Amino acid sequence: MISIQSFTFSPIQENTYVLYDETKQAVIIDPGCYDERERSALAHFIEQKELTPVKLLNTHCHLDHIFGNAFVSEKYNLKPEFNQYDQVVFDAFLPSCQMYNLNGEVSPPAGNFLNEGDLVTFGNSSLEIFFTPGHSPGSITFYNRDQKFMIAGDVLFYGSIGRTDLPGGNFETLIDSIQTKLFSLSDDYKVYSGHGPVTTIGFERNNNPFL
Repeated sequence: MISIQSFTFSPIQENTYVLYDETKQAVIIDPGCYDERERSALAHFIEQKELTPVKLLNTHCHLDHIFGNAFVSEKYNLKPEFNQYDQVVFDAFLPSCQMYNLNGEVSPPAGNFLNEGDLVTFGNSSLEIFFTPGHSPGSITFYNRDQKFMIAGDVLFYGSIGRTDLPGGNFETLIDSIQTKLFSLSDDYKVYSGHGPVTTIGFERNNNPFL
């Protein structure tokens, strides 16, 4: 069974997730740890739980979701995995940091590109992938059918959706991603978003003003 631990990191208040199961293997999704205190908090949790990180996954590559890529890559000898259409976003990391007057350490290049239909495995567990562009050109969502949850990045939030005014964003594409991919799942799926609290597909289907 997959356990999910969340952290809220950086001045942008991004949600970082560590998923692990009874084998103690773990995946780190969207490490946004920005400073030494936040990097220590992530490492301390992993050490305390005696976990072995085996994957570094990015739902997309906006700066707040990859602040910690370099740290995680170096500490656990992992390379990030994301969708190839977000390579252009990945490459804009340092200019984006400079634009917002934020510090940033460049992430190592992708070790693998992820696509819809791929299966991410760790321990006794697995995650399926939806291709959900719109917030960024290569946004992906990780989901698990057995436990009915998804790690949705900045595609869908509690009562809101991801912004589409950044380079590569598109409002119509994002709405289509949500309605044809995420809303194909049942109402009881939990949605772990890139910012803000956990929600459900049912709540957003019935209450989200954008949908």
